[in-house]
Amino acid sequence: MDVLVLAVLLAFATRVSAVTTVSVSASASHAIPTTLYGQMFEDISSGDGGLYAECNNFLFFSALLFTVRKLVLQNRAFQQVTPNTADALNAWTSIGSSASITVIADPSPLSSALPNSLLLSIPPDASGELGFANGGYWGIKVAANTDYTASLYYRLPSALPNGAGSPILTLALQAEDGTRLAAHSTPLLVNATEGWTHISAVLTPIETPPSTANSFTVTVAGFAPAGLEVHFALLSLFPPTFKGRVNGMRADIAETLAEMRPAFWRFPGGNNLEASGQTTATRWQWRNTVGPLTERPGRVGDWTYVNTDGLGLLEYLLWCEDMEMEPFMAVWDGYSLDGTSITGAALEPLIAEAIDQINFVIGDPATSEAAALRASLGRSEPFALTYVEIGNEDNVGRAPGTYASRWNSIVTNLTATFPQLHFMATSLTTTPVLTPTPQIYDIHLYQTPKFFSTDSFFYDSFVRNGMTFFEGEYAATSTNNSNLFGTPDQGRLLWPTVAGSVGEAAFMTGLERNADIVFAASYAPLLGHVNGSQWTPNLVGFDAGNVYKSTSFYVQKLFSLNKGDEYLPSTLPNSSTSGTLFWSVTRWNSTGELIIKISNSAASPAEMTFVLPFETVTTMGTAQVITGAGTASNTPEEPNLVTPTTAQIPTGATFNYTAPAISVTVITLSVQ
Repeated sequence: MDVLVLAVLLAFATRVSAVTTVSVSASASHAIPTTLYGQMFEDISSGDGGLYAECNNFLFFSALLFTVRKLVLQNRAFQQVTPNTADALNAWTSIGSSASITVIADPSPLSSALPNSLLLSIPPDASGELGFANGGYWGIKVAANTDYTASLYYRLPSALPNGAGSPILTLALQAEDGTRLAAHSTPLLVNATEGWTHISAVLTPIETPPSTANSFTVTVAGFAPAGLEVHFALLSLFPPTFKGRVNGMRADIAETLAEMRPAFWRFPGGNNLEASGQTTATRWQWRNTVGPLTERPGRVGDWTYVNTDGLGLLEYLLWCEDMEMEPFMAVWDGYSLDGTSITGAALEPLIAEAIDQINFVIGDPATSEAAALRASLGRSEPFALTYVEIGNEDNVGRAPGTYASRWNSIVTNLTATFPQLHFMATSLTTTPVLTPTPQIYDIHLYQTPKFFSTDSFFYDSFVRNGMTFFEGEYAATSTNNSNLFGTPDQGRLLWPTVAGSVGEAAFMTGLERNADIVFAASYAPLLGHVNGSQWTPNLVGFDAGNVYKSTSFYVQKLFSLNKGDEYLPSTLPNSSTSGTLFWSVTRWNSTGELIIKISNSAASPAEMTFVLPFETVTTMGTAQVITGAGTASNTPEEPNLVTPTTAQIPTGATFNYTAPAISVTVITLSVQ
């Protein structure tokens, strides 16, 4: 009996000693910046065919991560392709055995920016409907009673002969089994030899097909026995867009991102900002992304597939307004991914380009040509802009060797022109030494779930000297700390996991504790097409018909919606490498709502006691919890395997809470 009593007492003592007591201060130590949680975007298999709502395949590189595949270009406008090659026709197939299609260098192109066209050749004595089809980005979602805006340009290389009949051009949505879901027909104008004819039509399907294996088709019928040739350019198909924007964003993806209520949008990159070779022509150039789509040549992006640039600078800015986000815009700083740099006097044209880019956003149309261009596109008022980033990841490769001189030249000139703006450096905080001294550094971190937990204290030791920090990219990418960017069999994560998301949450509690110097943070990458992605994991996955919210998405959403506006100091978590329990306490000062965020990366529940100093504390609070097996992920096969649960819990001036194993919890309660 004595042995049994002793065992019980020891078990009780162990249980008591395992309780973590958190005493919370009544006074805030610092404000929580309104910009703390936002989104970072660059086109990594996520702009064309993703956030940008265009359904037709433009020019897209279907290169699955970890698999070597040849370049696959899929075009709406045949940008950046080699005419008269098979690759130039990728994504396009002919309809009718006697019809042929070829991408050619058009002798009378639609514009100098779009020099190629699709030539449809119908031989003599052919009959029926002949043409071509595009299957979208691995499918096209078609829904009944939904308006799809289809458009194209066409011209005839020669006049139709007498007796040519009355050719009819039909634009249609077609199901996998050949069923025509919606169609619009119009006579082929015989005077189209005088130039390009533009047609636009609204296609409204009467039924919803069973899958997304649908096509956009263009066919010609009623032609003469002598045959026919027709040139086509810039073919487009748009579903309804977010907030009805012309040339806008895909609604379901945009609505998912809006759930996070992001405070900012970092764009256009990322690596995709930079030049991919030794020529500056390969860089992202803002002028090539604005104006009519007919004037946008596109580029081979730094992720090696073609960007149509239909999603351009103006679209980004309007998107920021629609989402009520602050733009964090980057300008190119002369570094190419092959390791070459532009320095000295050779930077002057790039500095002028950066000044023009900023003036396009905030300049006065009366004094700036770039701002006048903005006004000519329908926006005379300036957009909001506070932060401009100088380059991207100038801490890697050969970039540090020239960044100091490039930073000095660029920032000195930009500060003189725009003294109201804040410029962000992208090198290490310690080297090279930059002049003028940066007020903001952008820091990126890709690591293991365990690393993020123990790195919760990363910013605690930073000197408070007026310098602030933007955690511009971070994510748990691998379970292998010696090969963070390897293959799945080497530990690379294909999807965010519960363990990874819990680790990221621990890191985020540290961001809040240090929000006096960390003013913004964003997970990266934001989006990835599940059928063609060059990076994993991504915060949000998607395909032609669905959006997949990861476990990390739910963590980001919980933190963003519950960030509070002031930080309340509390007992510090265990800062050693053995620590598994982390927390942050914030408050909405105007409402008195207290927010406690908890990350428990241990394989067992964690007993916690919270001691609150407030005169009035509600007796019940709300706990939102994300938990599951550490390796669990939300995937297309199981998209809702792990989602937040909400429950009422007892609270008070002193209350207990058990944080589930491998979990993130957000507790909210009212205090006065």
